[in-house]
Amino acid sequence: MLKHCFHLLGATCLVASLLAPVASAQTAPVVPTTPPPAVPAATPTAPTTPTSAAPAPSGSLDDRIQDAKADVIRLNRDLLVLEEELLFPANTQVAIFVSMDVGRLFSLDSVKVKINDKDVSNYLYTPAEVQALHRGGVQRLYVGNLRAGTHEIVAFFTGKGPHDREYKRGATVKFDKGVEPRYIELQIKDSTGKLQPEFEVKLWQ
Repeated sequence: MLKHCFHLLGATCLVASLLAPVASAQTAPVVPTTPPPAVPAATPTAPTTPTSAAPAPSGSLDDRIQDAKADVIRLNRDLLVLEEELLFPANTQVAIFVSMDVGRLFSLDSVKVKINDKDVSNYLYTPAEVQALHRGGVQRLYVGNLRAGTHEIVAFFTGKGPHDREYKRGATVKFDKGVEPRYIELQIKDSTGKLQPEFEVKLWQ
């Protein structure tokens, strides 16, 4: 009987020892774990609009410089035309031009012009200008104002003629000036029949 009691007591102690950890696990206070630090929410940013690159200038710098020069030339031409219209109105304007046909028999040095016995122009030519006349160029020698009526123009041509001799000739003409502009051409021609230069004054309407 005593022996049976010891067996029961031993079994009871064994059960108690087995249940003790479970009870302690159920009654032990729960230690709260430290929550991880809160991550601040990212501040929303406004959507960025992609900036467009500055438009590249069209054409090269040389092209733009040439365009600017052309604009300046056109502006100067317009200003000259306007100035002439103001200084030399059509009802009083007279213009004198010089041209040369072939010019093999005469090397032009200078042209002197008188209108109504008054000197209005005395021009000395460079070799380059003479060559330009030989190639068909026309030079405006004089532009001025004359009142309506009858006028006389006298032109003197100086240079070297055949055989490289000093040569001076004159040409004269009378003309009427009305309300329209008057254009006068001084022509230098070669006379192959006479083997000498000829000088004419031609009136244009």
